[in-house]
Amino acid sequence: MSEPVKLTDASAYESFLDKYDTFLIDCDGVIWHGNNVLPNLREALSVLRKKGKKLLFVSNNSAKSRKGYLKKFKKLNIEIHDGEIFGSAYASAYYIKNVLKFPKEKKVYVVGDVGIIEELESEGIRYAGANEDSNFDTSNWDFANIKQDPEVGAVLCGFDIHVNYLKYAKAFTYLNSNPECLFFLTNDDPTFPANGTIYPGGGAIAAPLITALGRKPDGIFGKPNKPMLDCIIQHLNLNPERTCMIGDRLDTDILFGINGGLGTLFVLTGVNKEQDILAMDARIIPDYYMASLGDISVLDK
Repeated sequence: MSEPVKLTDASAYESFLDKYDTFLIDCDGVIWHGNNVLPNLREALSVLRKKGKKLLFVSNNSAKSRKGYLKKFKKLNIEIHDGEIFGSAYASAYYIKNVLKFPKEKKVYVVGDVGIIEELESEGIRYAGANEDSNFDTSNWDFANIKQDPEVGAVLCGFDIHVNYLKYAKAFTYLNSNPECLFFLTNDDPTFPANGTIYPGGGAIAAPLITALGRKPDGIFGKPNKPMLDCIIQHLNLNPERTCMIGDRLDTDILFGINGGLGTLFVLTGVNKEQDILAMDARIIPDYYMASLGDISVLDK
């Protein structure tokens, strides 16, 4: 396996950019940490736009819909255009409706945040759970209160800041009592970067369900899994050989690019570090890596 090429100067940046027409860019750990834009990122993105590159911001964070991400980009004063955001919540809703042809008379039970709800609504998919089960009154708790909705035909689990036992119990009951009920994850990231550290991610939210059921999900829609790339290619008609995935996480972003036959650029501003790709036993090796995507701002003339 060949060693990755480290990009360290303007000449190397120019040569790298010349190889690709389209860049798929992760958000958390590449563009920002929480609500803090990383240094020189706005200028770096401006360089890509001036060179005529097509940009698509691809995030596994299901807490926000495309509409929610659009608000965040604008709040952080980052240039963004319609059709440039593709999150795991949207990939999930799109795939469930358009690829799996989920029956219109069925509902999806959601363990997740508003981003999933907004994207299911955008695709006309009926749902239950989510916000309606967020206010969990433990003082009146009784297992007899767990009622099953016969219209639920799938469970979709993603990042949920309001996750609680009621949601887990309902999701488990649907899946455990009905072998035909489908089990989906928006993504399976164990952690995500924010505020200079990492926190439990969507995969950690789903772990109790997987453990209790003793069952793997029927589908995982976010990076590095194929459904998200299928949706992106269908939307943009991409040429994989002229497309590069940029990310900070090896087992999601970079593996996503490798699995899809894309070029890959790993940045050192998020979860994984340089030693993770240079170690003798490294399993996931990008084509290129650099300290920060913001470094290409030196090309802004």
